[in-house]
Amino acid sequence: MAASSSLLSSLAFLIALFCFRVAGQDQTIHDVGCIHLPIVHSTNVGHFSSKRGVQLALANRSDVAYYAQLSIGTPPQPVYVQLDTGSFELWVNPDCSTVSGGDAVFCDRAGRYDTAKSSTFNNIGTTKTLRYGIGSADITYVTDTITLTGSTMGLKGVQFGVANATEDAFSGILGIGYGQGIATRYPNFIDQLAAQNATKVKAYTLALGSKDEQEGVIVFGGIDTSKFAGPLAKLPVIPADMSPDMVPRFWVDMKSISVTPPNKNNQVYANSSIPVFLDSGSTMTLLPPNLTAAIAKDFGVNAPDANGFFRLDCALTKVNGTLDFAFDGVTVRVPYKELIREVPSTPPACFLGITPSSSFALLGDTFLRSAYVVFDLENHAIWMTQAANCGSTPAALTNLSSLASVTGACGMTLSAVTNPSTSQVSTTSITSPQSPSSTPPAAEATTATTGGTQVPASGGGSVRGSVGLISSLAITSAVVLVHFI
Repeated sequence: MAASSSLLSSLAFLIALFCFRVAGQDQTIHDVGCIHLPIVHSTNVGHFSSKRGVQLALANRSDVAYYAQLSIGTPPQPVYVQLDTGSFELWVNPDCSTVSGGDAVFCDRAGRYDTAKSSTFNNIGTTKTLRYGIGSADITYVTDTITLTGSTMGLKGVQFGVANATEDAFSGILGIGYGQGIATRYPNFIDQLAAQNATKVKAYTLALGSKDEQEGVIVFGGIDTSKFAGPLAKLPVIPADMSPDMVPRFWVDMKSISVTPPNKNNQVYANSSIPVFLDSGSTMTLLPPNLTAAIAKDFGVNAPDANGFFRLDCALTKVNGTLDFAFDGVTVRVPYKELIREVPSTPPACFLGITPSSSFALLGDTFLRSAYVVFDLENHAIWMTQAANCGSTPAALTNLSSLASVTGACGMTLSAVTNPSTSQVSTTSITSPQSPSSTPPAAEATTATTGGTQVPASGGGSVRGSVGLISSLAITSAVVLVHFI
């Protein structure tokens, strides 16, 4: 009876706070308090026409980042930017002449914001240089209106950067990390959503979607219980002054990493209890060199190639195994297919979605595709569980404390989302594939890129530092998010 009462209460909570209503084919009208945006992969031909999707060659970084469309100015001008939980600021208008190949094609089609065509544009005049692991952007701060697609309201007077010059940047970036008083001196995009009552809470949920599903969802100010299984585990964000790089990112403590091969003989990797931060702006996951090497060895690779990547047998994408990331109260199991970076070359090439880093550890898209994550900027917490997909039921949140009683609607055994009992060792081969050649296709030589992570600089500035490899940077926006994979 108590269980039935709890279920009815949960249903009542979701119905009362239902976030949207369908107003016609491919159109969503958002109610106050919640902005629900689809994440659609570019390969989803049922959604994108040939004019909207951009097919990119192997050597590009823009093929594996997540994009969103912002409507900026009055009247609105559509501009694609990269969605990035690892940085804090929005800027647009990269110089497409500094990139080549498919990156240049995407850059040209991503749209540009013309200040002269907006009646609500205001030039603040302050300038800054944002530096990246690869590339940079010289920006001038402006303010303008950003319209939220599917909504009649626009965020007014939003501050962001317009690039005067860039190097090696193929799109603008929307940072959705911490804002005013923590990482920036002005209200950033997330701050403005809450300040202008577009959302009732300063939080958002991210479900990137699997490779096969080709779509996901981000909900600003709300949650979608049809995108996960089990309860949400609350993880405190490590304060900046106690974090490995002293920067206010979404740092959390990871208890362990283990591997579960098809024989289910779970093995824990030594020295895998480390702090990590969650970064949708990095395609790859970055881990300490010794830990990365141990994982790669179990996948049949003893050494990286000349570019630092671990090339795998593509047959592993069809093996029913997982790499398991354990946190306090939850374990996220990443299937081999989601972990492995598949490159559509001839012949196909596959790489471990983890690269070594001696600087810090982060969990990028190769992890996040398998996780459902709530970024709670009010209480400095991450709520996390296993991602799943059993429909679409986005709902607004009016109080973040309610997350403790929310359970995912997708049916899944508790063993899939709670910490397993494991043994402490590290040498169990995943399978016994032939060790593939460590020499990738010629085009692969230029895929190494560095991605998101914006670092506050002295004087209130910020620098986007080195983070991801193989196309990092990711994007955000107030409309449709596109993932080129």
